[in-house]
Amino acid sequence: MQVQGLLLLLALILLAATAEAGKNKKEKVKKDGSECEDWRWGPCVPNSKDCGLGYREGTCKDESKKLKCKIPCNWKKKFGADCKYKFESWGGCSAQTGVKTRSGILKKALYNAQCEEIVYVTKPCSSKIKSKSKGQS
Repeated sequence: MQVQGLLLLLALILLAATAEAGKNKKEKVKKDGSECEDWRWGPCVPNSKDCGLGYREGTCKDESKKLKCKIPCNWKKKFGADCKYKFESWGGCSAQTGVKTRSGILKKALYNAQCEEIVYVTKPCSSKIKSKSKGQS
């Protein structure tokens, strides 16, 4: 009978310890977070050159924070790394200008970035002429 009582006591102690550990984790999350909900975030500023690792600054009332961010080095810098667009297919090649054009519609603006609703991009037409594959007649 004493063994059962001892096992029950150990189970209760273990249960209380795990419950207390769970509370501590929740409290830590609350301490690190902010009660402010109207954060204004600036653009991602690379540490060097115009791409790579960097940071963005945010402000809310009297608080300020810095978050790590990254601008891919192959990114279309004209639109900014915080503006995400859905692009349509490339249009035909213009004989007058020698470029193709396509448009993109804003899909998502990260960190409340100010983005254009529709953007247009161009690229030079390919000088290669695509030929039919050899297997077709």
